[in-house]
Amino acid sequence: MSDKILFVEDEKDLTLIVTDTLRGQGYEVITASNGIEGLEIFRSSGADIIVADVMMPGMDGFSMARQIRKISANVPLLFLTAKSTIDDVEQGFEIGANDYLKKPFELRELIVRMKALLRRHNTSRCEDIKYFIGRYIFNVTNQTLSLEGRSVVLSHFEAKILERLVTNVGKTVDASDLMIAIWQRDEPSNRNSLHGYIHKIRRALRQDSSISIINQRGFGYMLTICK
Repeated sequence: MSDKILFVEDEKDLTLIVTDTLRGQGYEVITASNGIEGLEIFRSSGADIIVADVMMPGMDGFSMARQIRKISANVPLLFLTAKSTIDDVEQGFEIGANDYLKKPFELRELIVRMKALLRRHNTSRCEDIKYFIGRYIFNVTNQTLSLEGRSVVLSHFEAKILERLVTNVGKTVDASDLMIAIWQRDEPSNRNSLHGYIHKIRRALRQDSSISIINQRGFGYMLTICK
């Protein structure tokens, strides 16, 4: 059974090109020309992944995503956008996007990113991805940190940064690599944002004094756990 893609885009020519290409790859594709239509289609027939433009008439992609996240917290959502500021990208991820692709884009890159999201989503359906950090349990799939039965929900960025740190415990994770992995670029403004998210993660882990996130100035960050 092929994966069902909900493609929400108001540019007719782009919709035609993308739809033909994806159907040629064996995907089932449903289209909508704005956020209102996209939301109605998702409510009535669902989708395995949503690819949506940000700027659309009637209801934009961000507004649609907020409503979709109330229905499904896990369906993969990839935004297409001509907007390039870090604030726009950050807003999209905080709403619940899983990935971002800037216009104009190569169809091959869109397909590669979609496959990665679908693969991760299908894997998480079978088993949650969890890590033990000291006394905490970090559920990557649900983006939660749990301690003694109490859980806090992390933002998309916090979860992504913590996952990179926990898979490299005791090693310095280069700040530039972190920013490229999360925002697809290394810019001075991103460094301030990264430091802010590190601060929030430290606060979320503060109940276990054996855990530290060390700032290796000029290099990056290291997660350590004293046993």
